[in-house]
Amino acid sequence: MSVKTKKDFRVRRHLRVRKKVAGTAERPRMAVFRSNKRLSVQFIDDNARVTIAGAASAGKNAEAAKELGAKAAEQAMAKGIENVVFDRGGFAFGTNLKALADSAREAGLKF
Repeated sequence: MSVKTKKDFRVRRHLRVRKKVAGTAERPRMAVFRSNKRLSVQFIDDNARVTIAGAASAGKNAEAAKELGAKAAEQAMAKGIENVVFDRGGFAFGTNLKALADSAREAGLKF
């Protein structure tokens, strides 16, 4: 009997989501990762297997998430990206991810 960790369960959730969510050049995947210290966002074209843009926050709280959402949207708009597919990476869509997504929408991204 193997021991399952929280990370194992998160990875399984992420794989389940990734079966259905894929980014293209016209509509890249906005992948969010949450570490112990910060949040990061990448805009990924899965067809070409390339990261178009990315940004990271200085902290992990809701305020840092709001700033990151605005900064990531600004970088995406500079690259000509307006429509994205949101990939929460198996993480719960709680306070921080909701703040990040809302601030990205306010900055002009559509998903």
